[in-house]
Formats: sequence, structure tokens, C-alpha cells
Amino acid sequence: MNYKISHRAASLAPSLTLAIDSKAKAMKAAGEDVVGFGAGEPDFDTPQHIKDAAAKALAAGFTKYTPSSGIPELREAIAAKFQRENGLTYKPSQIIVSCGGKHSCYNVILATCEAGDEVIIPAPYWLSYPEMVKLAGAKPVIIRTTDKTEFKVTPAQLRAAITPNTRLFVLNSPSNPTGSVYTPEETKALGDICVEKNVLIMSDEIYEHLLYDGAKVKSVASFSPAHYDHTIIVHGLAKAYSMTGWRLGFLAAPEPIAKAIDAVQSHSTSNPTSFAQKGGVAALNGPQDHLPVWLAEYDKRRRYAHAKLNAMPGITCVNAKGAFYLFPNISKTGLKSAEFCAKLLEQEKVAAVPGIAFGADDYIRLSYATSLANIEKGLDRMDRFVRTLVK
Repeated sequence: MNYKISHRAASLAPSLTLAIDSKAKAMKAAGEDVVGFGAGEPDFDTPQHIKDAAAKALAAGFTKYTPSSGIPELREAIAAKFQRENGLTYKPSQIIVSCGGKHSCYNVILATCEAGDEVIIPAPYWLSYPEMVKLAGAKPVIIRTTDKTEFKVTPAQLRAAITPNTRLFVLNSPSNPTGSVYTPEETKALGDICVEKNVLIMSDEIYEHLLYDGAKVKSVASFSPAHYDHTIIVHGLAKAYSMTGWRLGFLAAPEPIAKAIDAVQSHSTSNPTSFAQKGGVAALNGPQDHLPVWLAEYDKRRRYAHAKLNAMPGITCVNAKGAFYLFPNISKTGLKSAEFCAKLLEQEKVAAVPGIAFGADDYIRLSYATSLANIEKGLDRMDRFVRTLVK
């Protein structure tokens, strides 16, 4: 049988983060002592009160279909979160609950972009953004940044990239994969250009609560009514509540866009898991005292890993101000990222993600969402590996 694969599916690049993580887990299952820096998920457990709420809902038989965009109670809790934490007023009808933050991003792109449209994406980027744009039939337009500007796009770069076909600008702060954080002033400057040029902004704020060294974030939607009208915020519960497997994302959008996204979702996944949504309500409305404890631990790991990386010959690394990733520059080792990561895994049993997956082949991504003991062991091995490359 000659199976015909659609052009949109054939054009996609596989997820290197998931591929690396899967290979590392397979090696571990075979008894090998692998240190994994690949997956972008907290190593802490979901707080107990959230699990209890979902278990109670499951036991009570809350297992049927819900409205496609989420139960009213959760949409109200999300709207209250935006008001309380961001000073943003959204009606529950402007909130869409989805099957994870990734699903929210895809819904936004699918509902707003079509063939001939361009979507501006700063690199390094989360690896799924360009693939989602291609699935929508639109064209990803990549703006390159480096560690010299802490991987942040400048207003001049953004202005130069905008054409009459530009439909959407993707802003991710704090960033996956770099951990960079735009200041409120930098965020406003980019938002100002989008308002001036009538370009929509997809603001991915899922790492909003993971900040260090006094870094501050301000949603681009909060600067003026015009910024609000041009912005779609995508968010989720995975990172701040360690709910990656629960698949609960959400977004807030101007009413016409939210309505369009609701229609898209109603014909694709329909509703997120019913009893998981009850856990989401508990996450947003319940105690938040786990977060300072997690942040203190992340910060300890971040500081250690940053110092250790910069002590390696040929490696330089800008310190992250948010999320739980470091993005060291490996260009002086003489290897590009895929070869570097393949050899590192083969020779030292350390799993990292090649920067080429994020549009930056001179870098690798290391997640410090793993224990300090693992970080110490893994970076000791990486140091030994690097010293075989750089004399």
C-alpha cells in the first residue's frame, strides 16, 4: 500500500526534546546511569490539595462531558487570577480552557492565521511555535538573537521584520529555552510596535511565576486598552503547579477571537478532562505556599549550574532570570549542538537538548528541574567531556 502523507504532516520536524527524553528514559530502563537535563517539567509533585480535589470529583462521578471551553467554575477562577495577579479584566466568556498550554498556542494560531500570513517568532524559540504556524498554512518568520542581548529581540528588529502580511508576533517571557525575561519597559516597547502596525501578539506567559534575582514581568495586555485588544495570553497550570500530565492550559483573548477558538476546539478535542478541571479550580483558588519553596530550590540549582558551566573551558552561559532552563554557548568546543548532545549522551550518559531544535545551533538547553545531586553529577560529567574537546 502506498500511503499518502499530507504535506502539512510531512513538513513537521519531530520534537527533539521529547526524543532526547525518551532515549534517556530507555537507557535508564536498561540499567544505565543516565542524568537527564531534557524534559521541561518540575520534579516536584502536584500539591496534595489539588490532587484531592480531582480525586473527590472522580469519586463523585464528575466524569462526563463539560462545555468545550471548560467548566464555568474554572473559567471564573482563571478570570479572577488575571484580575488579582495581572490587573486584567476578562469575562469568563473570554477564557478558553484547553488540553495544555501547547494546545492553547495551537488553537490561537489556527484561529487567527491562514495561508499567506506571516508569524514573527524570535529565536531561540520554543520548538513547537514554527511547526504550529506551518500546520496552519502560514509562514514562520524568525528573528535571530544571541546571548549578547540575553536572547531578547529589540524593537528595531521587530519593526524591520513586520510586513503587510504579518499577522501575529509570538512573545514568550520568561522564555523557554533561554530563561530570559523581558523587563516591563522592553515588553511595552514591543507591544507599542504591534499596536502601531496592527499586529496581534500571542503572549506565552506560562512561566510567569518562575522568576529570580528580582526580575519583574508585566503582561503586554496590561499597558493600555489598545495593547489589551491586540493581545492573546496563553498560559497553563503545568509549570507553577507541577501539573504537566494533567493537560490543563488556558488562554484569555478579545471576545471575537475567544469565540473563534471555542469553535475550533469544539470540533477538535472538545473539553479538557472533566475531573482534572476540578483540580485546576483548587490550584488557582487554593493555597499558593508551595511556590516560594520550589523557587528557592530552583534558584539554588540555577546558581550552582550557572557557575559550574562558566567554569568549563570553552563554555559561556548567560544566567536565566526565569523558568528553569540554562542555555549555554558551546561554539568554542568545535561541535554543533546535535553532535555535541549525541556524544555527551553516548560518552558520559548525560542527556541535554540540542539548540538547533530551538533555532540556535551554537547552544544546548539544560533543564534544572531536577535534583541538585543530579545536577552536580551531570555537570561533572559534562565538564569532563568538554575538557576532551577544548584544550
